[in-house]
Amino acid sequence: MTATVLGVQVGPLRQDLDARWLMAYAAGLGERDRRYFDTLAAHGPLAHPLFPVCYEWPAAVAMRDRTIPAALQPRSVHASHRLVIHRPPRVGDTLLTTARVTDIRPRRSGTLIVTRLETLDAAGARVTTTDYGSVYRGVRPDDLTGISPREEALAGDGEASRASAVSSDEASPSPASAAPGWQELVTVEATMALVYTECARIWNPIHTDVAVARAAGLPNPILHGTATLALAVSRVVARELGGEPARVAEVHVRFSGMVPLPSSFTVRGRPGDGPGR
Repeated sequence: MTATVLGVQVGPLRQDLDARWLMAYAAGLGERDRRYFDTLAAHGPLAHPLFPVCYEWPAAVAMRDRTIPAALQPRSVHASHRLVIHRPPRVGDTLLTTARVTDIRPRRSGTLIVTRLETLDAAGARVTTTDYGSVYRGVRPDDLTGISPREEALAGDGEASRASAVSSDEASPSPASAAPGWQELVTVEATMALVYTECARIWNPIHTDVAVARAAGLPNPILHGTATLALAVSRVVARELGGEPARVAEVHVRFSGMVPLPSSFTVRGRPGDGPGR
């Protein structure tokens, strides 16, 4: 392991997109829009706006395996996510994803690591860019990197500044300026994490294995942050974007709580929360 994970890069890693994967992801979220399953369409089934997390996952895992000791890997919890969609991924795409650590810093609950995942198509054009923040619960930066306090202070400078702003503990959601224009209760079944794991091809045992979850200090497995986010985005698409997934240009979230299994959560929309395309 290197003396510090800051700036470490892996990839590019290749993923080939097919209709089966796109449809499985949408089905795992309980989608009913036929366009997510239309293999007769010119470009095949539509990609759900959060589908990029699927092809990014192998690069994220490769980065984790290179920088995080195996014994500490199960302590990772998704803390922040910022996705920019330059153009939607499509069936037949050959995608190349590169991962690079852009920030590392202590948090009250452990250590935050932000990884930037940049995905290009076969022609070299950008498809998506994601800043993915993970907190390793109960872990100190020195346990991972051995970097000095001075290096910690510099970790957010330069190219990492955008990622740092996304995932800062000091950052909080903007205060509500108006009452919710709508709200919708989302029910999460006990088996949701298992279904999502297989459909997304994203496996992290903290979401499906009670022994691993308890070893990480959780009472039971929790739903993937990307699943929670995808379920919320689906409601926003239906309510605010005329049911048009392709209008989603950017998704930005800081996770402030966990979703146990089973449970429910409420998605609320306020005027001016954010424009789509």
